[in-house]
Amino acid sequence: QVQLVESGGGLVQAGGSLRLSCAASGRTFSNYLMGWFRQAPGKEREFVAAVGRSGGSTWYADSVKGRFTISRDNAKNAVYLQMNSLKAEDTAVYYCAADRGVDPTNPRRYDYWGQGTQITVSS
Repeated sequence: QVQLVESGGGLVQAGGSLRLSCAASGRTFSNYLMGWFRQAPGKEREFVAAVGRSGGSTWYADSVKGRFTISRDNAKNAVYLQMNSLKAEDTAVYYCAADRGVDPTNPRRYDYWGQGTQITVSS
């Protein structure tokens, strides 16, 4: 079992920046591929970014590429999402998730999820 707790959400103006953190506890953190997903009202949960077990591989949705950066610190059992140049369409609840497999963009393949943190971008 892995417990995930997100933090860092809030209200920001368009063009601004936020950094999300996800603290993990439980089983060995470095065994898991870690991802960030988001869900806006009335929409399905969508992939945002993922990072491989060592941090050497990353994946991004086209909508955030060049604006968001995912990273992890296995010594601190944490994963981060730096979000720059935020847009109104980035408004959503953001979830951290852990995957024992190797399918970074598919939410159905993730095993553990945090409770989510709200990001609201005002235009």
